[in-house]
Amino acid sequence: MEYFINCNSSTLAPYTDPLDELRAAHLYRRLGFSASVQTINAAVGQSADALVDALVDQALAQAPIPAPEWANWNNANYPEDDDLARQIRRAQQEELATAYGNALLNNNLRDRLSFFWSNHFVTELDVYQCNSFLYEYVNCLQRNALGNFRTFVSEIGLTSAMLYYLDGVRNRGNNPNENYARELYELFTLGEGNGYTEEDIIETSKSLSGYTERGEEGCTFVTFNPEQFNTDNKTILGQTGNWGYDETMDILFTQRPNEIATFICQKLYEYFVHPDSDDEAGNAQVIISGMATTFLANNFEIAPVLRQLFKSQHFFDEDAIGVIIKSPFDLYLAMLKETNFAYDDATVINTIDAAEMIGQELWDPVDVAGWQRDREWINTNFIIGRWLTSEVFLERFYQANPEQFRTLAMDAVGVANSNTSNPEIVVRALVNKFTPKGLLTEQDFENAMDAFKIDDVPEIYYSPDYIDGGQSLWMLAVSMEAPTQVYVLLRHLSREPEFQLK
Repeated sequence: MEYFINCNSSTLAPYTDPLDELRAAHLYRRLGFSASVQTINAAVGQSADALVDALVDQALAQAPIPAPEWANWNNANYPEDDDLARQIRRAQQEELATAYGNALLNNNLRDRLSFFWSNHFVTELDVYQCNSFLYEYVNCLQRNALGNFRTFVSEIGLTSAMLYYLDGVRNRGNNPNENYARELYELFTLGEGNGYTEEDIIETSKSLSGYTERGEEGCTFVTFNPEQFNTDNKTILGQTGNWGYDETMDILFTQRPNEIATFICQKLYEYFVHPDSDDEAGNAQVIISGMATTFLANNFEIAPVLRQLFKSQHFFDEDAIGVIIKSPFDLYLAMLKETNFAYDDATVINTIDAAEMIGQELWDPVDVAGWQRDREWINTNFIIGRWLTSEVFLERFYQANPEQFRTLAMDAVGVANSNTSNPEIVVRALVNKFTPKGLLTEQDFENAMDAFKIDDVPEIYYSPDYIDGGQSLWMLAVSMEAPTQVYVLLRHLSREPEFQLK
């Protein structure tokens, strides 16, 4: 697959045209995990200003996943029998994964962002192995997803998942551990080598000391122990004093606001607009600078930056559409949303398991730097896995209820064409539904047409001149072969390069 060069030269000026189907679908693919035909149709004709505000406001108002009964459990709450304890832990993880998978499907921007932040403020469940820590971490991601970034950084650093993952619990005053201090600057706020020194890391590690486990290590929430805190004066980013955790956060955001704003806005840009933010053909850096200005003007509030970006001409430019490779979660969740097929919690868990098979394990990114995304999702093994698993899901939906494939096609073509006898109308509508900008060549479209015209339906049946009792012999709304044809077409499209894009 070719690498997309960012030639987008549009600005942050508001996009004022009424949204067409192409741009409405683009908005939902990026702000959430896509949407049904009905949702896209409802967005067509709306202004970007009104719709984006509605989606951001909805995200801000969304409550986190309710605390499960085990949210505060420690090791003492589990049975002494190791096998039984493992079974209970696995069941708890599946319970939370199911709830979070449904949140990704239902909550649009809020959990699109909570998922983004999980790959920014990375922890790995395999490392800390505690379900109560996991819930606390997910709760922090959801509460802060569109909130204040300064508050977010402060809160996420004190979650037990992060303190265990990056060795904060082993950061003693007389024996500092530099792991979290390094990632705080390098990965979470400033970017590698940007505005800090090795000495800043050493001194910061001292200021972050004192947050240690109580009693036995493992599944014990971390608290501050003043006896383990380094009380020496520390010089951090040029400021000297007996700094602790809160003062360190104040110094960081006071002394390096521009660096933080630019670093975070670049990550948001690359996630929501285009993976290439450095190309000289477009003006990505100008856009990022404008976003950073808004970020600073709003005291590091995330929502105003996203409102500005998602309402902009730059976001809706043709060069921004269909240039990001779907992550595994995008691949499967978008299929659920765009088909609008019936699914249950078992399906949600199946999608999470399938995503793990092709490189994206929920709550377990590859390392502290997270998944590098985009082209990293495509290699020989993963692309075959993407094809095969997509076909498995489609087959399951077909076996469960073939008629929902007919319904999908009728929704896609619209009321006026719901009983069409023209296969091109059906194929074009479905191609447009499942690919951001259609197929690349006319031959690709003809291949899709050939897939749709299964051997069971003679070519002449599609002809308006070939009728029986005043009607064509093939019609979308009534022909018994139509569900199979839509199913076969979707299987075909799932292997097309354009299907892998959003």
